[in-house]
Amino acid sequence: MKITASLFFAKSLIFPKAEKKSSARKSLFGAMLCIGLSIVPLIVVVSVTNGMIEGMTERLIGLSSSHLQAYIADSIDEVSSAENLCEYAAGLKEVEGIKNVFPQVELSALAAGKNNRSGIEIRAMQKDIFKANKSFNTFFTVLEGSLDSFEKSGGKDHCAVIGQKLASDLNLHAGDTFRIISIKKINGRISPKLTSFSVSAIISSGYQELDQFWVFIPLETAYASLSLESASYGMLLETSDAFSSDLPRIQFAVREYFGRYANVYRWDEIHSAEFENFSSTKVLLIFVMLLIVLVASINISSAVIMLVMERRKEIAILKSIGASPNGIKVSFLLAALACAAGGILFGLPLGLILSVNANRIIKMLEAVTNFFIHFFSDTSIKLLDPAYYLSEIPVNLPVFQILLIVFSTLLLSVIVSYIPAKKAGREKPLDILRSL
Repeated sequence: MKITASLFFAKSLIFPKAEKKSSARKSLFGAMLCIGLSIVPLIVVVSVTNGMIEGMTERLIGLSSSHLQAYIADSIDEVSSAENLCEYAAGLKEVEGIKNVFPQVELSALAAGKNNRSGIEIRAMQKDIFKANKSFNTFFTVLEGSLDSFEKSGGKDHCAVIGQKLASDLNLHAGDTFRIISIKKINGRISPKLTSFSVSAIISSGYQELDQFWVFIPLETAYASLSLESASYGMLLETSDAFSSDLPRIQFAVREYFGRYANVYRWDEIHSAEFENFSSTKVLLIFVMLLIVLVASINISSAVIMLVMERRKEIAILKSIGASPNGIKVSFLLAALACAAGGILFGLPLGLILSVNANRIIKMLEAVTNFFIHFFSDTSIKLLDPAYYLSEIPVNLPVFQILLIVFSTLLLSVIVSYIPAKKAGREKPLDILRSL
């Protein structure tokens, strides 16, 4: 039995010429619908999780650790003043592979607002950081105030840029004044030091867990007005590509530049726990979705079994005129494959459309949900809470993974249909005809 004959028989299994009711055919189209509906959430989950993980990764790298981060010893003269630290940082640009260097001083302190207090992480950086650093310029959104006063501030101007969550906790707005309480030592005794700052701007990275405690102040202000006895000195180092295989070599070159006066870490070393969590969550979600596709594929196996039972007469006639068992088997496998392909043609475009419009759909569901909630209370919910997720999903359509889903679905449909198709090929014409 030639492949053309198998194709023709497979076509007749799906689209028979005779106008008669067929439970097997209905079951086959039902299985196709199930395949399509199971692919839709799988495409959406893969696209959304890829976008979320990519968005969080970009923010963790760009705003927190950069590609490389150096922690410098606090005992050397190069960190004794803002000018010395900036000069020290400028020398790093001579290291091959380093594109930009941003010095910073980090200090844990306490912030006191109008009514509340909160622990904070002070990040003293150069005044032009929000323009000079591409990630800062891209990911930070100014919600209140302006960055101009921060960029034009002098050493004695106590300007600060704070995160949205911290502003909410301390009940602060642009132009308000708050106090930073740091620790200083006098004659071996620890005492608090209070410094007042005005809020130049309130910003958000779109990922609250990352920026909820950050307070940015000019580097010169930190040296002039804060007690830096418990501060840590560091540098954020940018290369051409954070995911380059050349990053370890650049890390080693930077270590040689600093010698024994600094420790240098890659971004994947600093954020290893976060990325392991992201990866495991993504794998688990995809595994669950693939189980759904597997269950839907089993429907194809049931449909093929019913199809074999309905077409036993045709199988007997074909085998009596010389059709081979493999030819019959291939026909039923092709029918199952066509059913899976039909489900993919239905589910794939729908999944892609929902993925691209994920943010609009979530906002619409959020509005509808809050509309009904307002009948019972004054509270409202936020489906994408920035305390746990990004405030907006940067949808990323992973072409390779989508192709892998398509291939896996087709392969599963063939695997689950192999046994009933093989039994159809082994049917004996005499036994079939006697039972009719």
